[in-house]
Amino acid sequence: MKALIESIAMQLVDDPSQVSVSEVDEGGRVRIELKVAKEDMGRVIGKGGRVANSIRVLLRVAAAREGKRATLDIIEP
Repeated sequence: MKALIESIAMQLVDDPSQVSVSEVDEGGRVRIELKVAKEDMGRVIGKGGRVANSIRVLLRVAAAREGKRATLDIIEP
């Protein structure tokens, strides 16, 4: 799941070297934290949060295939 989010984020941003993804396992839940450069926050969130919500849907599907639940947090720099 971490690799999925990392690859999606790297395709969206202008500066892929600033992409940082961490995975925190909280029992049956997994929390993915995504950090990007301040200039790229708009690209990752999108208008009205559409891009971020789409990424979250993909993450939920990937987690369901593994029998887990996952959430995505986009951390401000």
